[in-house]
Amino acid sequence: MKEKVTAIILAAGQGKRMNATVAKQFLTLEDKPILFYSIKAFEESLVDEIILVCSQGQTEYCTDNIITPYGFKKVISVIEGGEERYDSVNRALLAVDNTDYVLIHDGARPFVSSDLINEVIDKVKEHGACIVAAPVKDTIKAVDIDGWIKDTPDRKLMWLAQTPQAFMYSSIKKAYKLLFEGDESDRKTVTDDAMVYERYINQPVKIVKGDYYNIKITTPEDMTIAKGINDRLMNK
Repeated sequence: MKEKVTAIILAAGQGKRMNATVAKQFLTLEDKPILFYSIKAFEESLVDEIILVCSQGQTEYCTDNIITPYGFKKVISVIEGGEERYDSVNRALLAVDNTDYVLIHDGARPFVSSDLINEVIDKVKEHGACIVAAPVKDTIKAVDIDGWIKDTPDRKLMWLAQTPQAFMYSSIKKAYKLLFEGDESDRKTVTDDAMVYERYINQPVKIVKGDYYNIKITTPEDMTIAKGINDRLMNK
């Protein structure tokens, strides 16, 4: 029997660092919303269904201005997210119905490719948990709270975590359940889904090598970089 794969695309961020009048995922790149590109990559991949998580009050906007006009067929549900990223992920996991694997992706990463998504699907089926990441190119310094260098980690062992991040559905759902059963202070330290999995499932997570194009658009400078990446990809 074919194993079912669900993608969760997070588009509930406020984008405060973007200094724009609209959320970053709705800013346009080549006359299309950034979110369009993220959804398109998953639509054209081997995932079976997509759950889109929007900010409160924006589900109708996402449906009427992105899902319907561009004819995305795999988006089965558009739900409201929570105050923090981990709230949104938890709501999406609870909204999933009968699946085997989930891929969690930041909607503000528009340059993820369908080929990479398919590779992630293969790897999560093989290993149970994996994330996309890129090797660090610069030297990394670990510092104390006063800014004094305490350590220089081996650069060859450092990777930049990206998305999608993929897990067996039962495992990541259990991990988030345990996260929310704990102290709220525990949730405040969470920065990605692999961290939740590592903490509560205590199983290894495999790296899938991504690329440096898979940036998360967060600041106005990122939009400038994104336009350059988009131009290069369009002219391949």
